[in-house]
Amino acid sequence: MAGHVAAPTVRTETLRQSLHAQCLAAARWVGRQMENRRSRLALLAMTDEQLKDIGLSRGDAYCEFSRRLWD
Repeated sequence: MAGHVAAPTVRTETLRQSLHAQCLAAARWVGRQMENRRSRLALLAMTDEQLKDIGLSRGDAYCEFSRRLWD
C-alpha cells in the first residue's frame, strides 16, 4: 500500500528508548566534566591567600587542575 507507514515494532521502540537514555547519560556526563573544568580553572585563578583560606596550596590547585576527566 503506497503512502502507508507501519507503526514501529516493540523492538524498534525499545531500541529508540535505549538510545535516548544513552544520549541523555552522555549529555549529563559532558555537563559534569564541563563543571569540573570550570571549578578547576577557578582554583587556578585564586590567589595563594584564597587557597590557604580553603586549606589548599598552589601545588594542590595545580594537582587538581591536572587530573584526568575520569578521576
